[in-house]
Amino acid sequence: MSLTPSNMLPLGTIAPNFKLQDTITEKEYTLDQLKGPKGTVILFICNHCPYVIHVNPMLIKIANDYKPKGINFVAISSNDIVNYPQDAPHLMKKNAEQMGYNFPYLFDSTQEVAKAYDAACTPDIYLFNKKLALVYRGQLDGSRPENSIPLTGSDLKNALDCLLENKMNTSIQKPSMGCNIKWIK
Repeated sequence: MSLTPSNMLPLGTIAPNFKLQDTITEKEYTLDQLKGPKGTVILFICNHCPYVIHVNPMLIKIANDYKPKGINFVAISSNDIVNYPQDAPHLMKKNAEQMGYNFPYLFDSTQEVAKAYDAACTPDIYLFNKKLALVYRGQLDGSRPENSIPLTGSDLKNALDCLLENKMNTSIQKPSMGCNIKWIK
């Protein structure tokens, strides 16, 4: 595991479109099909990263709380499954079902989507407005598996609230930290 920060894609960047298979339903979806009426959270995650495992319960809670408010959530795994077979699509589906994901868990087999988003780590979190312009990228909150900071989701929730209230998010956007994406060699 290599601790890696987000690359911090420039705010205002338009979300790159994609067409990926949802490991839960086995259907292909585009970003246009999955975007929310008021905003969309794109999460680059995987099954085995301890940082993702640590934040999973809060990601699910936030998705449950904000989905009825018009925010859709989309999780994507882009890891190399040859060298990291625990992130294979059939195990992604199993993990999503066990965790109770209420959002698609897509597999980026070519890693082209991760590259288009300049994703670097898991979890890497992006919030786009209804026009798919980036308004937040960074950490869920300051909690990490190795520190004693409580898991609250405060940074992402603040960004979501600002978006829904049409207010400028003046908080400092701090990079997410986690395992590096396992790139195909």
